[in-house]
Amino acid sequence: MNARSRRTSLRIALAAGLALTAAVAATGPAGATRATGPEPAAGPSQRVEYFNGPGSHPRHTAVPASPALSARESARIKGDGDVVPIVAAGPTGSKLDVVFIGDGYTAAQQEDFHADVRAKWAKISAVEPYASYKDLFNVWAVDAVSRESGVSNDPAEGTAKDTALGSAFFCDGIERLLCVDTTKVESYASKAADPDLVIVLANSTKYGGAGYNDITSPSGYDGIATASSDNAQSDQVAVHETGHSLGKLADEYWYDEYGTYTGAEPWESNTSKLTADQLTAQQKKWYRWIGRTSPDGGTVGAYEGGGYYPRGLYRPTADSIMRTLGREFNLPGREAMIAGFHRHASVVTARTATDRAVRRDAEVRVRVADGVRLRWSVDGREVGRARGKSVVSPRALGVPADGRTHTLTVRATDPTDAVRDPQLRTLLTDRLSWRVRR
Repeated sequence: MNARSRRTSLRIALAAGLALTAAVAATGPAGATRATGPEPAAGPSQRVEYFNGPGSHPRHTAVPASPALSARESARIKGDGDVVPIVAAGPTGSKLDVVFIGDGYTAAQQEDFHADVRAKWAKISAVEPYASYKDLFNVWAVDAVSRESGVSNDPAEGTAKDTALGSAFFCDGIERLLCVDTTKVESYASKAADPDLVIVLANSTKYGGAGYNDITSPSGYDGIATASSDNAQSDQVAVHETGHSLGKLADEYWYDEYGTYTGAEPWESNTSKLTADQLTAQQKKWYRWIGRTSPDGGTVGAYEGGGYYPRGLYRPTADSIMRTLGREFNLPGREAMIAGFHRHASVVTARTATDRAVRRDAEVRVRVADGVRLRWSVDGREVGRARGKSVVSPRALGVPADGRTHTLTVRATDPTDAVRDPQLRTLLTDRLSWRVRR
């Protein structure tokens, strides 16, 4: 299954999961199927995650939902929104496409926005496991031209700015909560060919950000992260939010007032009702990692508190980035993130088109990241001498000159030991095939 097919299957599953969650919420108590945060306020609202400062534990609140676009705003956006490539790693269908949209940048500041995207992506992609998988990502900048520079309520509450996406601090009265008009974000994001991850970069030095993780966009991305462009710590907000959108990870912090969790086993891979001994005995969730030293410090086990509940739920390590900004992903978290990367991006990219026949004496080329294993076969039989080669000739691999059509196939596998779950490992293998004619 290729990356695009995996994405389609994932989105169908996610949509089904959201529908099921909504149905259960309407008929049963909170926490009946998964650990959830505070309930949204009455009326149309959006649940957001926010961070009061570097090294802090996140919190949640509900803010008013963004209204539909007026005809005037729709016309404005239609004539705006150039899409600029920042990192071009391969075709959008085989890569994970990160889309940055700027807010609070005037027409004269768009080059500044592009520079800020490069700087922010450099910091995000320095975090593991991003650092080891940079070749899987395309990065795009979507220009949203604002009438004024900066964002509202910066540097102080009461400062109003006319910006393309309506970014504002002090959202819901919370200084560091950087909200955005999600309807306008969708309009700009849809200008990119295949957005998988959307980050809004607000033109500001003020620390802040937000995560809209309950959004399933018509354009296909799951959630929106907001972050300040020129604050040295705000990239950690975006990294944490991708733990939700790409890794499908739960938050590993809690609210004391939530008490004891009594619902069913959460669906997320990094929270459980089971102790370390129970996880091992039942071979559930992160049991394969128990006892291993984790990059976020300490040993993988089962630490009580997580999924917003101080009791009744366990997390894999004491303090990963899913609990505290500035930390690393723990070992189960890295595994989930790598699997998430591969749900959107293929292990191997064709440099020779697969949609038309190639000649027997032609060169067939593929592109892979360092360490990926390649195996070539002709009509289902592996050609051992071609292992590891990214450029082959069908003729040299033994395709006969008999006038018939033959099939050349490459199988690519990421051998990383950071993914142990056999089900997730299936995402780390891809195949490409070509028809070969005389």
